[in-house]
Amino acid sequence: MDQTSIEAYILSHMDEEGELLSGLCRDANVNLLRPRMLSGHLQGRILKMFCRMLAPRRVLEIGTYTAYATLCMAEGLADDALIHTVEINDEMEDFIQKYLSCSPDREKIKVHFGDAMELIPTFDELFDLVFIDADKRLYSDYYDLVFPKVRKGGLILADNTLWDGKVLEKPMASDKQTIGILEFNEKIKNDRRVEKVILPLRDGLTMIWKK
Repeated sequence: MDQTSIEAYILSHMDEEGELLSGLCRDANVNLLRPRMLSGHLQGRILKMFCRMLAPRRVLEIGTYTAYATLCMAEGLADDALIHTVEINDEMEDFIQKYLSCSPDREKIKVHFGDAMELIPTFDELFDLVFIDADKRLYSDYYDLVFPKVRKGGLILADNTLWDGKVLEKPMASDKQTIGILEFNEKIKNDRRVEKVILPLRDGLTMIWKK
């Protein structure tokens, strides 16, 4: 089976991403060092669909990057819902604001620049949905930090949990990101407080449901 052809078929038989997101994607590919880090069309539509189905009132995103995923989730939210999104790299602010300012969903999004480990404890919110897509070395730390702030029956999504297939290899001691993902996957596997499944979507997306 030709995986590229299958992906093209899928993309041609689902909702389009729209002008704003396609423009963001083009801009990222031309001007950013690691454009592959953004969620992209398929995952973006899936994130929107999760929000449609779950109807979360409060969402937390760790790792804004270009705000592609943020905008996708906002599309699926009610008008009075809110996404708190945290980005450590303040050099992304101009890029992020360029696209948020053009979005009809901008009032649903609050961007915080800084270290998630420091900022999240200051949020006086109980979250219905959390999307983790930041420093892979800290996935387990993020999980421990947000877990008490997720309501029972809430959903945590963790991106890149197959990590280009590196989860099947023994990592070098210097490869802290792969080690971080492996440790996180084992942690979730053994956590009896949650139900979990890894979707083989893109680079792996783990769904974690809090009992």
